[in-house]
Amino acid sequence: MVDYHAANNQASGGGPQTYMEQENDWDRDLLLDPAWEKQQRKTFTAWCNSHLRKAGTQIENIEEDFRDGLKLMLLLEVISGERLPKPERGKMRVHKINNVNKALDFIASKGVKLVSIGAEEIVDGNAKMTLGMIWTIILRFAIQDISVEETSAKEGLLLWCQRKTAPYKNVNVQNFHISWKDGLAFNALIHRHRPDLIDYDSLRKDDPVTNLNNAFEVAEKHLDIPKMLDAEDIVNTARPDEKAIMTYVSSFYHAFSGAQKAETAANRICKVLAVNQENEQMMEDYEKLASDLLEWIRRTIPWLQNRTQEKTVNDMQAKQEDFRDYRCVHKPPKVQEKCQLEISFNTLQTKLRLSNRPAFMPSEGRMVSNINGAWHTLEGAEKGYEEWILSEIRRLERLEHLAEKFHQKAAIHEAWTDGKEAMLTQKEPDTTTLSEIKALLRKHEAFESDLAAHQDRVEQIAAIAQELNELDYYDSANVNARCQKICDQWNVLGALTQSRKESLKNKEKQLESIDELYLEYAKRAAPFNNWMESAMEDLQDMFIVHNIEEIQGLIAAHEQFKATLTEANEERKAIQAIQANVPKIAQSNNITLTGSNPYTTITSENIDEKWAKVFELVPRRDTALQDELNKQNSNDELRAKFASQANKVGAYIKAKMEEIGRISIEMNGTLEDQLTNLKDYQDSIVSYTPEINTLEGYHQLIQEALVFDNKYTPYTMEHLRVSWEQLLTTIARTINEVENQILTRDAKGISQEQLYEYRTSFNHFDKKRTGQMVSDDFRALLISTGNSLGDAEFGRIMSIVDPNGTGAVTFQAFIDFMSRETTDTDTADQVIASFKILAGDKNFITAEELRRELPPDQAEYCIARMAPYTGPDAVAGALDYMSFSTALYGESDL
Repeated sequence: MVDYHAANNQASGGGPQTYMEQENDWDRDLLLDPAWEKQQRKTFTAWCNSHLRKAGTQIENIEEDFRDGLKLMLLLEVISGERLPKPERGKMRVHKINNVNKALDFIASKGVKLVSIGAEEIVDGNAKMTLGMIWTIILRFAIQDISVEETSAKEGLLLWCQRKTAPYKNVNVQNFHISWKDGLAFNALIHRHRPDLIDYDSLRKDDPVTNLNNAFEVAEKHLDIPKMLDAEDIVNTARPDEKAIMTYVSSFYHAFSGAQKAETAANRICKVLAVNQENEQMMEDYEKLASDLLEWIRRTIPWLQNRTQEKTVNDMQAKQEDFRDYRCVHKPPKVQEKCQLEISFNTLQTKLRLSNRPAFMPSEGRMVSNINGAWHTLEGAEKGYEEWILSEIRRLERLEHLAEKFHQKAAIHEAWTDGKEAMLTQKEPDTTTLSEIKALLRKHEAFESDLAAHQDRVEQIAAIAQELNELDYYDSANVNARCQKICDQWNVLGALTQSRKESLKNKEKQLESIDELYLEYAKRAAPFNNWMESAMEDLQDMFIVHNIEEIQGLIAAHEQFKATLTEANEERKAIQAIQANVPKIAQSNNITLTGSNPYTTITSENIDEKWAKVFELVPRRDTALQDELNKQNSNDELRAKFASQANKVGAYIKAKMEEIGRISIEMNGTLEDQLTNLKDYQDSIVSYTPEINTLEGYHQLIQEALVFDNKYTPYTMEHLRVSWEQLLTTIARTINEVENQILTRDAKGISQEQLYEYRTSFNHFDKKRTGQMVSDDFRALLISTGNSLGDAEFGRIMSIVDPNGTGAVTFQAFIDFMSRETTDTDTADQVIASFKILAGDKNFITAEELRRELPPDQAEYCIARMAPYTGPDAVAGALDYMSFSTALYGESDL
């Protein structure tokens, strides 16, 4: 026996196709079931005759009539439409073997793997071998080319049967044997395509013979499908022969092939329409999200640009609290919306590229660049607003301090000047004695000394008023009025003092007697009294500091003041001693004292009271300075806490940004693994949010404490906020890039190995590890992938991968190009061809036809968007499907 399988290997180089190799186990051990053999004989004989009758002949006995090879060669010519070599007409065995070998050679040339089937067995009339050969022919020419939804051959034929019979009760096609025993599946196939031939509802599942005969007879009479099976054989066999059933069912498939083409066309159109509907929904979602975000930015920027000044620190701190609420509550969701907007835009463009659709152009003003521009303006206004609030708080704090200081000094001065004009304008009686005149003169001199001492306070009051004016104090009008009143009064006092001095000098010539002791007391008591008043004023003076150094300076000055108290006490005792000597001298000289010291109103009691007041104020001042020192120490601790957390957060963000940059370039594993790892990485970063919130808490405490500087850290809260937002956005964009790569891979059928090869090649030529490369490096990358590039071709490719002319090519653009160049996609021509099938080769289609062939929602989608057809052969209700396809893909594809 000749091993035809070996001979075929030698002829074809040892590499024949092995399509449906699982079906070639037809009877390897020659143990064919007798019932199955009987079914196969009848079915295969009828199948062969359905083709041989086209050539005007037929067979009666399948193993006898193919022995000379002549009808076998004729059968192959009919079913293939090709001419075989001329047969040998001799009657000898060798002639028959040669003819059969010519037939087997032709079968092998079609990629069929024949196992253990030789010409001798066929010539000898071996029934099992002959049936095996015919089954191989049926597989190759009747079943192999069946394709349904990316499945082929047996699986494709089974899926076709399942889809066609799915709506019918009592039918559940799972195989090609027992699923067909009751005959309902055969009747369902006919009814699905020709409901006028079968009354399906009248059939009973418990009457399989009637069902089978009904289907066989209708198929033979109306569909030109010969009867290949016997109802009784099928019913009486536990498991009908699978090959016989498949052969018969394949005849139904080919009989209904026209309807199948229409269904395929409808499926293609449905797929295209579903993609378009999804893309349109994504466009609508993008437009709404972009509009809402831009509207929020538009409403927020004027608020951030408002520089209306408040009158008090509390009012400005309320604004600061509103701004903090905006930064921590209102803005973060908008940051997420902006990031999601960019991700949605990128995903939509990727889907449009993958479905061969024109790129999405948002409506005017809603491009991603417009969003980024508006966001940049928002952040600029935001930064300026916070700086303005802090400067205003400092200014108002300074103003409130100066205003309070002004009114305090003004009140002290006004209390001192009270009654001074009356005193300077009073007239002495004519009976005034010389001693009284001298006393008045000395008293006036002491007043002049006191007046000169108060000149510094008046100048301080005027200087504070000037500073309040320069700092734009809201109550400057009242301050200026009070200051002007003080200055005017001061000028009047100066003029009155000079006038009274001249008056007393005129009388001084007449009055020579003077009490030197009183005068000395008055001269020393006045400046000492003024020193005590100044000391009390200083001890009660308000202060404002911003750091430890400033308060330590005030404490040092206070300690210096306390060091002078001993010397001042000695002066007090000396002055009191002078006053004590007056009665002694008067007593020793028999002088009667008639009143108090005529040269001064300052008594010993006054000096003692003020001295006691000074000693009372000193510990109060100690306490106030110590409290402020404690406050500054506390503020410094706040600075240190914030700095420690800020330095940690800053280092963390910097490290994570560097890690993301490295991860985005050096991704390993499958895209799903990369996506999982990136999302885990994103979760780990998001879990760091409590650290950011802790830092925000420290920042709030620092602002509430009015701390404006921090020498312990170079980071500001604003810098870290922006860096944190950039970190979250970057990882989200990296995840979106991988998702788009998965989308590209799945849509274009790119294998994981191809993606790995693309990534490895891209990284090799990405010299700077930036995730994008300049045109020269990209050209080298293309050459390394086997592309031979001229300048014109390279220019074409660059216009695809870099449409904006930036000079840089990203990895996503690279894989989009590679998938586009190597993968077939739906085109406008294919969609037009599909519509043409549904329209029965017409140049237009009707709404009725669309509703019959497409699902309801997609049919209405087409009807709403198709323009009326106005061609020469138009009829009422005709729709133009060509212009609709053009709109789906753009004019360039047609």
